[in-house]
Amino acid sequence: MHSKTIIPFVCCSLLFVVSAYADPDGVVIQGEEGTTGIADTASRPNAVETDSSIALQSRPPAAPDSAGIRYNWRRNKYAENSVDNNVILSEHPVNSPKPAAIAPENVVPWEQMPQKSYLTPALEVSGFLGLLSLYDRVAYPNKMQDGKKVYSSTFSSTWDHLRKQNWAFDQDAFNINQFAHPYQGATMYGLARSSGLSFWESLAYSNAGSFLWKMAGETDPPSINDQITTGNAGSLLGEALFRMAELVLNDGGSKPDAWHEAGAAIISPPTAFNRTAFGGRYKTIYPSLNPATFWAFQLGTILSSSTQSEATMNFAMAYGLPGKPGYTYTRPMDFFDFEISTQASSSNPVNNVFLRGLLYGMDYHVGNDYRGIWGLYGSYDYLAPSAFRVSTTALSLGTTGQCWVGPGIALQESLLGGIGFGAAGTTPVSEGDRDYHFGFAPQGLLALRLLFGNRAALELDARGYYVTGSGQFNSLSTSSNPVNSAGGSETIFRIKSGFNVRVYGRHGIGLQYVASTRDSQYGGQPRRHKSDGTVSLVYTFGGSSHFGAVEWRDNVNN
Repeated sequence: MHSKTIIPFVCCSLLFVVSAYADPDGVVIQGEEGTTGIADTASRPNAVETDSSIALQSRPPAAPDSAGIRYNWRRNKYAENSVDNNVILSEHPVNSPKPAAIAPENVVPWEQMPQKSYLTPALEVSGFLGLLSLYDRVAYPNKMQDGKKVYSSTFSSTWDHLRKQNWAFDQDAFNINQFAHPYQGATMYGLARSSGLSFWESLAYSNAGSFLWKMAGETDPPSINDQITTGNAGSLLGEALFRMAELVLNDGGSKPDAWHEAGAAIISPPTAFNRTAFGGRYKTIYPSLNPATFWAFQLGTILSSSTQSEATMNFAMAYGLPGKPGYTYTRPMDFFDFEISTQASSSNPVNNVFLRGLLYGMDYHVGNDYRGIWGLYGSYDYLAPSAFRVSTTALSLGTTGQCWVGPGIALQESLLGGIGFGAAGTTPVSEGDRDYHFGFAPQGLLALRLLFGNRAALELDARGYYVTGSGQFNSLSTSSNPVNSAGGSETIFRIKSGFNVRVYGRHGIGLQYVASTRDSQYGGQPRRHKSDGTVSLVYTFGGSSHFGAVEWRDNVNN
């Protein structure tokens, strides 16, 4: 699957549709009572759960503020079993009450739904790969490797792959290996997930589909890197897309209209396919359990130290923020943080994709002012500034939390450290100048967000990668020094700082600075250093006015 068609499709999908539909479980800004939002059962206390409607919700209208000028910027805490219809206990209670998270024991688990099928996704994944093979044969009939047409696979070439198992690193371009292939894996994952399978079962289908493609879809040797990124990074991406699509459907109530169905289809096409192709069998909406979420869309201009000014778009979403009363982390990816950034560049349209999610862990608290989660995280990172690039699929131990540090001031943080499999190298200056390698990649992350009520947010995001291994280095190899087989390493750091100010309602402006550095050493070559810096001025449209602060405390007015 190739990036020329995938990249524009994915970028437009996430940047437009989620922003248009998925209003998080936040408060309603005064004067925006008519906007859509992710729903809750508080407005329909007698709602009945059925096979086709699990915890479907709709938001109540906002009550006017007696003062007429203030915004409720906190994610409100409310008593789950209160007889007075969950009275809000936070400062400036301008909105109707929102419910706490839905307890998992109060809904039918997704994996126990009657529509669950193992056969349906097996047939769908096989059919999807068959169609992909036909497309590649027509679109790229003359692509050659080792004297063979890559996509002219036969029963004989398939049997050779199965019998020999001669695995290697392939020669595809960086954006195909590290972006298009994970999206292919996300598609196969989505076919299984939307058929009622669990996260782990769907991950198995994605990996099995990747293995089937490497055996029967191409004539070149099966690639180690593809199996890792397609099946595993694709599963993480597929789950995030699946959850976001379900939020859009959830916003449409028990019977989403055509607009909500279309929005979910753009985000997760395999989910829409199953909802459409099988009548009402796969119409059940995933029980999200009412997580605390926040998203922001940004549009602006970016000025790089090595390129001219370019337009940029960014979408970020946090799902399952810690501190929501009653919300638990019993399922993989009940918390995830997703970000994609694009730029107006035909050669490098995707600047970065960052995704991390809690696979297994639990929540904890320290005193009354801190709530957090900790455990094992899975992550998929794709970073491609103008001078170099790095991408990893990793497992990490870490924590994410929020602390109230002062009146109306909250600090959100994430600290992760782990190891994965990655690719890193310089950005080629011409076609065919492939200069990146594969290897194990220890990595770390520190992310901080200081939230000043509903007025401003200060952000700092620091990431580090150490990628060691070997690979293809056409621009460095010589007959006397074959760098291709030589070991080496790269150390990459990226620091992003940003300051966003809310101007009116959900609209704001922001200033961002990103600095990236790369130090590499391979074979007998001298140590190389590259750096890149960008400044961005952006317009911000947020999911709500409070920047994602979660309130859980009683008597915060005292």
